Amino acid sequence: MVKPEQRDERSRAEIAYQTLFEAIQSGDLKPGTRIREVDLAEQFGISRTPIRDAILKLESEGLLIHEARKGAVIKSLSHREIIELYAMREVLEGTAARYAAQHASAEEIDELDELNQLMRHHKQEPASVVSINRQFHSLLYNCANNRYLISALRSLSNAMVLLGKTTLADESRTEAAFEEHQAIVSALRARDADSAEQAARHHIVRAKAERLKLLRIHPAGDTDL
Repeated sequence: MVKPEQRDERSRAEIAYQTLFEAIQSGDLKPGTRIREVDLAEQFGISRTPIRDAILKLESEGLLIHEARKGAVIKSLSHREIIELYAMREVLEGTAARYAAQHASAEEIDELDELNQLMRHHKQEPASVVSINRQFHSLLYNCANNRYLISALRSLSNAMVLLGKTTLADESRTEAAFEEHQAIVSALRARDADSAEQAARHHIVRAKAERLKLLRIHPAGDTDL
């Protein structure tokens, strides 16, 4: 039986983890940043024990690594790692769309459509676009109805937070992403698994191209990332 104080400590650790994860996701804590318990505790107003637990969890997820003479730092992805990340995302999201064509309910497909329309409506608000886009992909994963696939995709999504500046800050990319999402939704409505997988793969290939273009403009280490 979990004691109340243990439950409270676990809750504080979860809050600390989410706080740090969101700081990495938003870019407030950038790749290459040195992570020190005392600094984070002061910055976020959280005691050091939950911060320590959060750091251990981020390390287990590969978001933090240890470097000689620096200690724990937020991981920076190499060009090769980014290519590999998108290669796996293409495979997994294509599979998720294929399964979703078989398992998604009509209501779930309607919700995907509504999220996509909402993303387009907010195309001048990058923060909203990014949030809605995450919801769209998260729902698509759930529609696949395969717990192991969902777990793999969630892990991959965590790694994506290390990429830095969003490619969806550009309205033209948001518009293109809307059309790509719409192709996925249309294939799901038609229960066409082959087309759904193809559309999802195409979406990730285009996202990779935009990411690589952004990296050419803002190389690794650029303070704008």
